[in-house]
Amino acid sequence: MITKTLDSIESANSTKIAVLDIGSNSFHLVVARVISNTVQILHKTKIKVHLADGLSKDHHLSQDAINRGLEALEIIQHSLDGFEPETVRIVATYTLRKAKNALAFIKAAKKILPYPIEIISGQEEARLIYNGVAHTETLEGKTLVVDIGGGSTEFSLGQQFEPILLRSIDIGCVSFQQMFFNQGKVKRKMVNKAIVYAQQQLALIENKYIKQGWQQCIGTSGTIESIVAIVNKNAIGNKDSNANKGSNDGTLSLIQLETLMEKLIATEDMELLELGDVNEDRRQLIPAGLAILIAIFKQFEIDKMSFAQAALREGVIYEMEDSLTHTNVQERSVQSLASRYDIDTIQANLVLNTAFKLFKHVKKDWQLKSSGLKQLLGWSALLHEIGLHVSSTGVHKHSHYILSNSDLPGFNAEEQQFLAMLTRFHRKRIRLEEVPIFSQFSAKDVLHCIILLRLSVLLNIKRQQDFLPEFTTSVSDNEISLQFPENWLSVRPIIEINLAAEQEKLARIGIELNFL
Repeated sequence: MITKTLDSIESANSTKIAVLDIGSNSFHLVVARVISNTVQILHKTKIKVHLADGLSKDHHLSQDAINRGLEALEIIQHSLDGFEPETVRIVATYTLRKAKNALAFIKAAKKILPYPIEIISGQEEARLIYNGVAHTETLEGKTLVVDIGGGSTEFSLGQQFEPILLRSIDIGCVSFQQMFFNQGKVKRKMVNKAIVYAQQQLALIENKYIKQGWQQCIGTSGTIESIVAIVNKNAIGNKDSNANKGSNDGTLSLIQLETLMEKLIATEDMELLELGDVNEDRRQLIPAGLAILIAIFKQFEIDKMSFAQAALREGVIYEMEDSLTHTNVQERSVQSLASRYDIDTIQANLVLNTAFKLFKHVKKDWQLKSSGLKQLLGWSALLHEIGLHVSSTGVHKHSHYILSNSDLPGFNAEEQQFLAMLTRFHRKRIRLEEVPIFSQFSAKDVLHCIILLRLSVLLNIKRQQDFLPEFTTSVSDNEISLQFPENWLSVRPIIEINLAAEQEKLARIGIELNFL
């Protein structure tokens, strides 16, 4: 007997998730279903925005570009109706990474989409791209993955699911089109300039990759997909050609790329070449993308590259499903740093436990609802003394520097900045003018987390397990009160003195601390 409809079976055993990639050239939305530890892609949307076209030389995003982006979000938001916050992730890449006024775009976007927008680092972008390829392709030995975007190109080298090298270089098809091909013609002089310029940028990273070596090279992104399509459509290096000229099998060789470039130079006008299904917007970027790809083949000494459909957004999709990632990438990054810098784990855990206890006490009244806030507070508690590796003098500043400049896979740019900021202000004076403005976290949330970390560190100043008794915490908007067992403070003057000093520091920023 049938006891469940198909809809009820699906809702009981699956979760719908969505990822929006705010790219330099296009905005990509992917909606997927996670069922029985398997990701099924349900829906994809791509909207051309040309965000990078509006990025000036001094890295300001034009109002026209911002408006184009917001119009795209207006269209996309209908596809996200009904999604819970924890099932949606929005990541922004090169253009918003570089834009000095990125916050203006994000603030306007928040009025359209009620989800946080993460600006991810180039290295994090490379890791997520690799993650997408690793989950959708059969990788044989070490694999080099190349993704040419609108403003940057990401390189990731790994084995199976583990990345080994991750880099991002500021060379992209949109920026190159503006620099070398903005007249709409393909001139040999400009082609050579573009290739040489790209080679110069690649020289900064190529040796590490060549030293590692790889057995397989995979290209992703619309640029490489279009080049593969054009090579096949024009039978460049087809099966009747010499073996060393590549084959018409969906892979690319250097001689195929150079032959295609010669055709572009000979015709000068892209319209005269058979481009198949490559759309008009993408056609204008082909010479720039091709020049970058030729430079990559030359500098990395690549014999053959195949194409994979998966990219950044698929990498994020797979990461959102914990059962597929097996371990939390952020947690692993924190543990790796703690081990590398020989952190006092006993003390770190004491501060962590106190921070979580305080967070639990005040979460409701302080409305600490931002996604990931508790975890970031906890990780800052674990890493607040990382600066001791440099010196005990100014440890908070050293901790801030290390966390600001370390590679932290799994953390977007704001999360890393937030983590570093908390450690910066875990002691000494709080300088509000030095506290960054975040798009993911409100100013109140930021200040409240600073206070919670400071108190957690202070209350564990004796560095002793079982030292801290049960205590209660109550808060109002600008007030926090700690109540300890009767006479506990009076026989522990060092804690009482430090609380009194903290009381003065917090009073300077309008926060009243009470304790008894």
